[in-house]
Amino acid sequence: MDRPYARVPLGRGRAVELWCEEAVAGLGRRVAAGTADVVVTSPPYNRGVPYRSYEDRRPRAQYLDWIGTVAAAVDGVLAPDGSFFLNVGGSPTDPWLPFDVARRVGERFVLQNVIHWVKSIAIDRASAGRAAALERDLALGHYKPLVSARYLHGAHEYVFHFSRRGDVRLDRLAIGVPYQDPSNVRRWRTGAAGRRCRGNTWFLPYSTIRVRARDRPHPATFPPELPEWCLRLHGLSRIRRAVDPFVGIGASAVAAVRCDVDFVGFDLDPEYLRVAAERARAERSTTSRRRRSSAPTTRASASA
Repeated sequence: MDRPYARVPLGRGRAVELWCEEAVAGLGRRVAAGTADVVVTSPPYNRGVPYRSYEDRRPRAQYLDWIGTVAAAVDGVLAPDGSFFLNVGGSPTDPWLPFDVARRVGERFVLQNVIHWVKSIAIDRASAGRAAALERDLALGHYKPLVSARYLHGAHEYVFHFSRRGDVRLDRLAIGVPYQDPSNVRRWRTGAAGRRCRGNTWFLPYSTIRVRARDRPHPATFPPELPEWCLRLHGLSRIRRAVDPFVGIGASAVAAVRCDVDFVGFDLDPEYLRVAAERARAERSTTSRRRRSSAPTTRASASA
């Protein structure tokens, strides 16, 4: 294939390109060495998920060897000061899987941060404190119910942040949060902006699904905010290109549109890519309207 499956222009030479190719081969063919400032992705977890074009059940050693080839392909395209954000989740019966994957990728990269993506959380009113002004205990987000006398519901996954040397400077306040206590603004030298680092625990629930085939036609997805926060954390001003080797139905492509970042994504399944392209185009329209409505009114238009 000499042309991408779909191309969504973003302006100023930037675009979202989606290629119907296997990840390792596609990275080597379509992304020049050292030009990917951010790679953000979530590969298959080898848990028997029913993908349309991929067999998600291999012997463990074979699966980890494949992860190693993916890491080698990423190594070939990642910029010297690039970030590699890798989302992996375990299961109640196989909690070691994310760590085994991280160990294999760590043979080529330095593990700089471990981020916990929290999909569901319960907050007791008493623990939240008076400042939260909660009227009752809260249970937020969505989880997959698990009927078991041995295991707890799975409510989080990992995002491993790898880099080449472990010294990539991050724009921590780009996804920062306000100080809960205003006195901290005066207490801390870095508090002048009124915001602090969010930390390594990110609560990002899924949107409610009403019709599975329409709202999430893919067996393993993440909300677009997850790759968006990864892009913003790395620093948008330093991203020439972002890449997702396993783009699926395009959460990372949507994030790239929101952040106005040049993007290349790969997937084996044309149906997933069709949905990814539709989502990227829809997000481009939404983002364009939002930017126009928030643009300052010029003197000429105000007097018209």
